[in-house]
Amino acid sequence: MSQNALHDVIVERWGADIGAGRRAPGSRIVMDEAVSEFDASRGAIREAVRVLESLGLVVSRQRVGILVQPPEAWSPYDERVLRWRLDGPGRADLLQSLSELRAAVEPVAARLAAKHATPEQCGALTASVIGMASTSRSADTDEYLAHDIAFHTTLLQASRNVMLSSLSPIVVAVLEGRTHHALMPGVADPEALRLHGEVAAGVQAGDAELAESAMRAIVAESSEAMESIHGGRSEPAPE
Repeated sequence: MSQNALHDVIVERWGADIGAGRRAPGSRIVMDEAVSEFDASRGAIREAVRVLESLGLVVSRQRVGILVQPPEAWSPYDERVLRWRLDGPGRADLLQSLSELRAAVEPVAARLAAKHATPEQCGALTASVIGMASTSRSADTDEYLAHDIAFHTTLLQASRNVMLSSLSPIVVAVLEGRTHHALMPGVADPEALRLHGEVAAGVQAGDAELAESAMRAIVAESSEAMESIHGGRSEPAPE
């Protein structure tokens, strides 16, 4: 395995372990043990540590070593950090926090998209709704997920607000989290599909009120559906 590929393996392994709670905050990563575990050079280990430091997951200190940082130090919007955290015991709370952020972001993006969307973006929204409808009987699959992600990322981009569009990883994390952690029904809710169609129609017609209100209802439905499915499930314990 090349050093670059090995570096990626180390980042993924340690990132996943930290994000899922298998390496507790305050615990140490010992360089010599890491070299032996991965049969890697110290250079490859240092490069991996630098990546994890940039994400706030670890800190490297002289005479102390590599220390795992608490969750509040982690980059909150990084796609990798979100994915790793969603595999951990705090998944339900994280998804709730992300849903609350969506509620503050996506309705505003829908209102702006009704004013700024290009014809191509309007077409992409409509195509995504059609794709979701055509795969609605397998709404817990990656095929449906791809159409859903395309819809929401297009909407954020159509807002023509770089700060809003940069939050796409948040929306993607929620949508992927629902699908990959069995929080998505097997058959899509017809009301949710109708609301996506209303957003697309509102954007197409330049009706900011319709687009915003329908998007607000979508986010609320998503949060309620996750809570309903999650129900009394127990959280996974760190391995």
